[in-house]
Amino acid sequence: MDSETLPIDGLCGWLDSSAGTLSADVNDTLEHMAGRLGAASSQPLQKDGAGLQQVGNGASAHVDGLLIGVGGRPYWRDARLQALAEQQGHAAAIAAAYDQHGRGLLEQIHGPFSLAVLDPQRRRALLAIDRLGTQPLCYWRGKGGLVFGASAAAVTAHPAVARTLDRQSIFDYLYFHMVPSPRTIYEGINKLLPGQFLALEGDKVETGFYWQLEYQDHAATSQQDLAAELQQLLREAMRRHLDGRKVGAFLSGGLDSSTTAGILTEVLGRPAKTYSIGFDAEGYDETEFARATARHFGTDHQALYLTPEDVVEAIPKIAAAYDEPFGNASAVPAYFCAKYAKADGIEVMIAGDGGDELFGGNARYAKQQVFEHYWRIPAPLRSALIEPLVLKLPGADAVMPLRKLKSYVEQARVPLPDRLESYNFLHREALDTIFTPDFLAAIDTQEPLAICREAYQRTHSHSILNKMMHLDLKNTLADNDLRKVNRMCQLGGVEVRYPLLDEALVEFSARVPVDLKLKGQELRWFFKQALKDFLAPETLDKSKHGFGLPFGLWMREYAPLHDMALDSLQAFRQRGYVRDSYIDELRRQHDSEHASYYGVMIWVIMMLEQWLQTHE
Repeated sequence: MDSETLPIDGLCGWLDSSAGTLSADVNDTLEHMAGRLGAASSQPLQKDGAGLQQVGNGASAHVDGLLIGVGGRPYWRDARLQALAEQQGHAAAIAAAYDQHGRGLLEQIHGPFSLAVLDPQRRRALLAIDRLGTQPLCYWRGKGGLVFGASAAAVTAHPAVARTLDRQSIFDYLYFHMVPSPRTIYEGINKLLPGQFLALEGDKVETGFYWQLEYQDHAATSQQDLAAELQQLLREAMRRHLDGRKVGAFLSGGLDSSTTAGILTEVLGRPAKTYSIGFDAEGYDETEFARATARHFGTDHQALYLTPEDVVEAIPKIAAAYDEPFGNASAVPAYFCAKYAKADGIEVMIAGDGGDELFGGNARYAKQQVFEHYWRIPAPLRSALIEPLVLKLPGADAVMPLRKLKSYVEQARVPLPDRLESYNFLHREALDTIFTPDFLAAIDTQEPLAICREAYQRTHSHSILNKMMHLDLKNTLADNDLRKVNRMCQLGGVEVRYPLLDEALVEFSARVPVDLKLKGQELRWFFKQALKDFLAPETLDKSKHGFGLPFGLWMREYAPLHDMALDSLQAFRQRGYVRDSYIDELRRQHDSEHASYYGVMIWVIMMLEQWLQTHE
C-alpha cells in the first residue's frame, strides 16, 4: 500500500505593516503557501493587507477584527477558556485570552500548538509555538512586515521572500546533520525555538521566551512519592492523547517505547498494536528486545525487516519530504514503520521520544560527569602542574596509561557545553582541510558552539546534568528527533503523538533530583526504579539503541546504494563547499575498515545533495 502523505500541521500567512509592501493576490498567495504544507484545510482569511490560512489540525477565524489561527492539539487549564474552546473553537478562546492578557495568553494555552494572532488595524502580530517545539513555525521579517509558515518552504512561497540558500546553514547542517533553530536553510528565514514568541508592532519586532522549564536540583519529596506520581502522570498523559481513533505505537524495545507500549495497552484495556523495524545486519537488529516487550505486555506486535532495496527507494522520497536538508539516517526506519502501520489501518502512532532528555538517559551525561571531576581540582594545580606534566611529557603517546591520561586531560580541560562536541566529525580535522577557502570565508565556524552555549546557559539550574538535558531538549529533541518523526509520520500517512512530552510530565521531570536521575554512571536510574515492577527485565537491562540504519555496511554490499551515494558525492563536489580531497578521504576510509563510522558522513552529504537537487 502506498503512503498517503498528510499535510504539515500548522499555519501560513502574513501581516503587512507598511503601505502595501507585502501586497499580493491574497487567495492565490495563501493557496500557494498552503500548497507547500500539503493542502489547505480552512478558508483563506484576509483583512487590510493581512492573510492567514490553517492547514491540518487546528482552526482559524475572524474574531473582533483579529485574524486568528492555531495548529496542533492545544488545551487550556483555565476552565472558562477550555469551555469556550469546546463550544466555539480554539480561535475564540485565543481571542478572549488575548483581549484579557495580551501576549500573556501564551501562559494560558498548553499542549502541542502553533498560533498566530494578526491585528491588521493596529499593525500588530503575535506568533508562538508550544513549550517543547512539537509544532514548527518559521518566519521572515522584512521592511514591509512579517511572513510566516509551518515550514520554511511555505514562507518562500510568498512573492516578497527570496529563496536564497544560506551558506552558514549549509555549514551548520554538516555540523549537526540538520539545520538547527533559529536558522533555516534560507537566508533571512528563521524558526521559533521551543517556548518562544515573536511580537510585531509596526516596525518593531521582539522575540522572547514565554516559558522556561524550572528545574529543582534538589527536592524534598521522597523517592517513593515521586515514583507513584510518575506512574500516575504516565497514565494520565496517555489518556490525553487518545481520542477514539485507531492507534498504534512505535516499539524499538528501548525504555521509552516499551513504557509507552505498556501504558497504552493498560489504558486501552486490550493489546495495543505495536510496530518495529529490523535489519539483517550484525549489531543493528534490536527486534528481540521489541519482542520481549510485546510478550511482557501482550501487545499485538508486528516487525518489518528492511533491505538495502528499501533504502534506495526511500532516499529520494525522504529528501523531498523535508523542507530543509535532514541527515539523520533513522528517518528511514521511522518512515517505513509509519507506512507499515498505516497499511495496517492505524491512524495515530504513539512515539516515546523525550524520556532521555527529561530523565537522564543519554550516555554522554554519565561520561561528562567523569570529566567534570577534573574541574574540582584547584585551578592553580591544574594549570601549573598537571597540564604541563601530562600534556608535554615526552613519549606519553607511546605508553597506554599515559596516553589515556593525556586524552582525559585534553578533553576535560574543554568546558561544557563545548566538550560535548569533541567527537563531532568537523572537529576531527582542521576545517581548512575539509572546506574550500571561499566557503570558509563566508561563514562563522563558531556559530554551532554558540548555538549550544545559548541553550545550555539559559537553563534555570546549577546542575550540569540539567543543563545538558536542557540543551538536548532543544538540539536533540526539537531540532532533530521531533522533526524526524513528525515528517516521516506525515509521509507515511499517520499522525503522531508524544505522551512523554505531556507538560505535566515535563514539569514533573524537572522536580526529580539530579542524584536520582543519574546514579553514579547508571542512566535513567529513577525512571527504571519507578517502573521496575512494570517493565520487562530485558528492557531494564538493555543499552540504548533505537532505530539505527546499517547504511555504511549496506553501501559496501549493495551496488545500487553504493552508486547512489557515489553519484551524490560526485555531484556535491561541484558545489564548491568542500575540498575534493575530503570527499576522496571519506571514500577511502569507508572502503577500509571504517565503513559504519565514515558511512555516517557520507549519508549526511548524500542527503544534502539529494535535497538540493530536489528543492533547487
